[in-house]
Amino acid sequence: MVFDVGETLVDETSVWAGWADWMGVPRHTFSAVQGAVLARGQHLWETFRVFRPDFDVRAEAAKREAAGVGDRFGPEDLYGDVRGCIEELREMGVWVGIAGNQPVRAEGDLRRCGLPVELIATSEGWGVKKPDVAFFERVVAEVPYEAGEILYVGDRLDNDVVPARKAGLKAALVRRGAWAHVNAFDPEGIADVRVEGLGELPGWVAATRTRA
Repeated sequence: MVFDVGETLVDETSVWAGWADWMGVPRHTFSAVQGAVLARGQHLWETFRVFRPDFDVRAEAAKREAAGVGDRFGPEDLYGDVRGCIEELREMGVWVGIAGNQPVRAEGDLRRCGLPVELIATSEGWGVKKPDVAFFERVVAEVPYEAGEILYVGDRLDNDVVPARKAGLKAALVRRGAWAHVNAFDPEGIADVRVEGLGELPGWVAATRTRA
């Protein structure tokens, strides 16, 4: 089983609050505009350009890093069901990894969270990002199982479920984060499994094994 990062394992509330503060925008205003951007089907980074049309994400991110306020997360930012879910999966003998659209520095953040996983990887480290199917092909290359034996767990249909399925993986959709609430929750039943939280996954694994 391989997990996405943002809004799957990590609650990004503090990340976006940090960006709002950096831009001098009230946090609730920033969140409201972010929701409107998602509802229009635009990229999340377009939120910044609503406030500043000439906003350069890379340049501003570098400035934040230099100022010591760059995006960082730690154990306190993990959703409450993450550690228990992964520990239970490992006890069941499930191979567990993490791979998501993140900068390379996020690999260190994830390691410091102390999760018992066998793979930590980022899109920047691999040089390919979701929703490119090549990202999921790299997942298959890194995991010691066939594509059809891997379940990729994410919070988005477009970035996670659909391309994972195209690459031959199974896919789980977790209902949390902005996408799950702004957009419909898998209305066409594309995902192999849909959960309200990660705590449901060990039970799904056990039921799958029983059926097999």
